[in-house]
Amino acid sequence: MRYSGFKVIKEALTGHKGWTPAWRTPAPQKKYDIVIIGGGGHGLATAFYLAKKYQEKSIAVLEKGWIGGGNVGRNTTIIRSNYLLDGNEPFYEMSLKMWETLEQDLNYNAMVSQRGILNLVHSDAQRDAARRRGNAMILNGSDAELLDTEGVRKLYPFLNFDNQRFPIKGGLLHRRGGTVRHDAVAWGYARGADQHGVDIIQNCEVTGFRIESGVCKGVETSLGFIGANKVGCAVAGSSGRLMAKAGMRLPIESHVLQAFVSEGLKPVLPGVITYGAGHFYCSQSDKGGLVFGGDIDGYNSYAQRGNLPVVEDVIESGMSLIPALGRVRLLRGWGGIMDMSMDGSPFIDKTHIDGLYFNGGWCYGGFKATPASGLCFAHLLSTDQPHEVAQAYRLDRFRTGHMIDEKGQGAQPNLH
Repeated sequence: MRYSGFKVIKEALTGHKGWTPAWRTPAPQKKYDIVIIGGGGHGLATAFYLAKKYQEKSIAVLEKGWIGGGNVGRNTTIIRSNYLLDGNEPFYEMSLKMWETLEQDLNYNAMVSQRGILNLVHSDAQRDAARRRGNAMILNGSDAELLDTEGVRKLYPFLNFDNQRFPIKGGLLHRRGGTVRHDAVAWGYARGADQHGVDIIQNCEVTGFRIESGVCKGVETSLGFIGANKVGCAVAGSSGRLMAKAGMRLPIESHVLQAFVSEGLKPVLPGVITYGAGHFYCSQSDKGGLVFGGDIDGYNSYAQRGNLPVVEDVIESGMSLIPALGRVRLLRGWGGIMDMSMDGSPFIDKTHIDGLYFNGGWCYGGFKATPASGLCFAHLLSTDQPHEVAQAYRLDRFRTGHMIDEKGQGAQPNLH
């Protein structure tokens, strides 16, 4: 079924009796050409582009829970391409361009809203760093504007400009950044992949790999063995646990990242803002709630919930920047499991096991990377060659000395 305005009107006039499920619920086959482990945004996007762009025919996505139950439905919905280093900026710029046409590609309303992102600066050194980042963005085809204090005040007059410790001296504005409805991304990619013949198998947990003479022959699951010529792993914060079943130890740690939403408010926040004096980022959803987050909890965990010290830290940062937040009631909070790499940048690469491929280590950047990650992983799975914008995302970069240390903070995942 193709969605359109005419279809909505027709169904409204006929009692909404013609809608069909967005995707099938097939039983798993005994063998596929390609099996994707992980039914989140990256796994579903990979399957979609494998089928649509690379014309692969026998594909399955295995999800241990339900579609939209992992990180793709547990984030603050921000999309952007305001990165600095050559290893990252071309990739994220390609991803942002794909976001701009995603709804037409999927025939699905993902609620893409390019409302702009403003990174605030509070010192001369931060202004210099913002100028350097902005120039790098422009050189890679993105957009960037350096604002002074008055430029920021015109956009957000309610910020705490005269904070004695952290006065607002300007900001780097990325107008094409914004937000996307996170669960709609999962549903749209699932529907698109299904329409191209991909089997989406929910409630199917991978319990092991069948590896013979260094070749991956398939996966053991809670629904039995499923054979595959190629297996792609895209399970975000569960990467360490999954790849350990293949005897691999990854340069990744799993941490909880909390996010929060306030009660619904009238429109007050036109775009996305990030605090340069603390790790705090905030936007307003279409339902009116302020959606915000901050640092990871800083300890290893596989729980999809966090602890109160980080809640306090995030709220303190928010209050420091927007004093009026003190009058707003917090509605709820949640947690996602971040796969924090040792240099803050991801991996899209073949493993040393033939037929086994890995996608992970996305840290804070997973959701915004969804379209490009899916395309690049699909390219790798189909052609056995890395995509041109993902050349740097190799598993051996620590051994070869080619780290992509975007923030220059070393091998401490809690600082990225």
